[in-house]
Amino acid sequence: MPVSIREHIQTVHQRITNACQQSGRSVRDVRLLLATKTVAADQIRQAIAAGETLIGENKVQELRDKDPELTRLPIERHFIGHLQTNKIKEVLKYVSCIQSLDRLELAQRLDQQLQKSGKSVEVYIQVNTSYEASKYGLPPEKVLSFIQSIRTLDTLRIKGLMTIGLLDVDKEKMRPSLRILSQIKDQIHDQAIEGVENLKLSMGMSQDLELAIAEGSNLVRVGTSIFGNRFSGREIWKE
Repeated sequence: MPVSIREHIQTVHQRITNACQQSGRSVRDVRLLLATKTVAADQIRQAIAAGETLIGENKVQELRDKDPELTRLPIERHFIGHLQTNKIKEVLKYVSCIQSLDRLELAQRLDQQLQKSGKSVEVYIQVNTSYEASKYGLPPEKVLSFIQSIRTLDTLRIKGLMTIGLLDVDKEKMRPSLRILSQIKDQIHDQAIEGVENLKLSMGMSQDLELAIAEGSNLVRVGTSIFGNRFSGREIWKE
């Protein structure tokens, strides 16, 4: 009999618990986000029935297409993919948090749209801690100045930092890109910037969640370990 989504979720939570115990952290400090890129709405509903309440989507189209089946469920939805400015109005219909804020133009456009509706949104600043050209995100050395430039945009509530760490078969090669995000958080807190306190870290996926928790992650984004490999052409998503 195939392993159920509920059983996969239990396994992931046990991994989180074990990682917290090994690093001397409270399991209450780490939250699981279901990365649901290409996952069908009925599978997401199974995960929600198992007790999960937080999902993250990478594509605005998927948010829209799944919304009729998910909108009345007790869940929180985050956007975790690269956000194009022409998709801002639509993405704001569905999510309470955008985890991929990575440029000033996007921040300003978000603020303009939110000002019109009298609303605000939580944001995580995406950082390219592995310095890979294939990844989005601010270079680590520009994060502090970026925060200074957007902190006056009252519609954006800065809640944390997000990264996609380096993925490698050698786990210790992955650790530095995760540690950098924690160091950036400490640097920001040292500045005592008004309105930017108690930042959370969103990092760690199926392959590296234990390392991420050891390095201070508060939010792990897991898809493959729960829903299995998801194919799109030749790609396999590894959240």
